[in-house]
Amino acid sequence: MITVETARKLKEAGLVWQPSKGDQFMVPEGGMDEQVFVLSDMAVLIESLKGHPAVTFHGTPEWASDYVFVVDTLWLPSESQLRLQLQQRLAEAGAPVFDLLYADGAYTCRFENRGQGLAFRAEDAAEAYASALLHSLTSA
Repeated sequence: MITVETARKLKEAGLVWQPSKGDQFMVPEGGMDEQVFVLSDMAVLIESLKGHPAVTFHGTPEWASDYVFVVDTLWLPSESQLRLQLQQRLAEAGAPVFDLLYADGAYTCRFENRGQGLAFRAEDAAEAYASALLHSLTSA
């Protein structure tokens, strides 16, 4: 998962979130700064019932907020979502070819844009894709 700082930079650069089931997000200004939420149809929890672990199903947890506006959330895109966003941005820019390499304990996302070879290195594949995507968003 990408860092909160990277997610903020992507949002500020104009990455738009179209929420869908399975997406992870935070509510940074809602007093739950460290809590990661996942969009789902139903809350499923692991609880202890009569001293035994159990999977429990809840339609609406009692502590849930009534609502939160998407604009007030911070999307934490997955590696595959970042890769797809990058692929779409590069295709729109006429540079649909990129790759991800792993060497020496780090990932590097590489692509060529306007005749310039670019490389974005990070310890995590999602962060490498996020850095490349951030560049594509801010250099347009």
